[in-house]
Amino acid sequence: MGFVDLFLVALMPVLKTLLLTAIGLILALDRINLLGPSARNSLNNLVFYVFSPCLMGAYLAETVTVQVMMDMWFMPVNILLTFIIGSILGWILVKITGAPHNLSGLVIGCCAAGNLGNLLLIVIPAICHEPNNPFGEYSVCIAEGAAYVSVSMAVGAIYIWSYVYVIMKISAEKSNRGIQPGGDGSHHSIVSIRSANLPSDGSNTQLLLSKVGPLPMLDKMKKFSTDLLVKLRTVDLQHLLAPTTIGSIIGLIIGVVPFLKHLMVGSSAPLRVGYSTAEILGGATVPCVTLIVGANLLRGLRRSGVSALIIIGVIVVRYIALPLLGIVIVRTAHHFGMVGNNPQYQFVLMLQFALPPAMTIGTISQLFEAGEAECSVIMLWTYIVSALALTLWATYFMSLVS
Repeated sequence: MGFVDLFLVALMPVLKTLLLTAIGLILALDRINLLGPSARNSLNNLVFYVFSPCLMGAYLAETVTVQVMMDMWFMPVNILLTFIIGSILGWILVKITGAPHNLSGLVIGCCAAGNLGNLLLIVIPAICHEPNNPFGEYSVCIAEGAAYVSVSMAVGAIYIWSYVYVIMKISAEKSNRGIQPGGDGSHHSIVSIRSANLPSDGSNTQLLLSKVGPLPMLDKMKKFSTDLLVKLRTVDLQHLLAPTTIGSIIGLIIGVVPFLKHLMVGSSAPLRVGYSTAEILGGATVPCVTLIVGANLLRGLRRSGVSALIIIGVIVVRYIALPLLGIVIVRTAHHFGMVGNNPQYQFVLMLQFALPPAMTIGTISQLFEAGEAECSVIMLWTYIVSALALTLWATYFMSLVS
């Protein structure tokens, strides 16, 4: 296939995503107000507690087997590398731009976590629908792609709620201590309540360090690592085991246990009505989430409370640095036999490095009441740029593997 053909194949899913996003933005306008704050909140709760867990469970139950998990063992490692490398680049960006403390966790989170679920659910099937796609006929392409997307969604959700959540929690609590050093308890946010449960020696150490002055770079990195380990011990299990994660675990168990799979999945399965119901509910996830994304972007159009340098930095990290490193990592893994010869699998692994920030970042920022408006601005510009960046990278990735 030529470059133009590959470009058109990659462009179609991005255009579909943008059209759905534009509809969400229009529905949130004051004149229409079908997706105002209250409606958006209700729809977001439906997605979080019902649609997304059903989608995860249904996808994993149908597509995952023990053999599939063995064949895709490198994908969780690949996703973890996107998070670690992205967070390191985000931390460097925070130091270069001098981002305020209340935004440092947000910036690092946007650089670390890509949209590994909802966007891939649109991109992969749309590419498979194209007659000139390099991954074979539709039935084969969509069957393999569904397995890759389901594992990507499940692993990404677990990493976000166990890794990015902790990083943003550290940033929010530091910002809160800066505003209320006395900690008199007058601030009733989740952040201040949870920070009161931290060991007193950690707080005293931070107060002493703040009096000493600027620390050398190595000492700052050691201090950040220590804070991260402390927070990992205090992760709220309720948020780590979010509904999406629970749905992923249930779907994974059904998929890898043959008896349960025959019991629930398939046209002759005795309990197929339960799986069919979950599949129908899960089908609402992608359109609803994309509409919510568009509605949330309206706040970004109305307010620009974040530095242009930070926005440009996040764009550079997500659409230049990470994709280039992703090519090196995936091609190196393929060279040493850690990744098979399946071109679609290699394509998905590379694409995981070139995605815009995960929309879950907005949910976490709302949870800590820190950087909500700034998050909307970053999401607005990163998703606008993704129309061109994601198309170009997808085109190039397909040319590499085809």
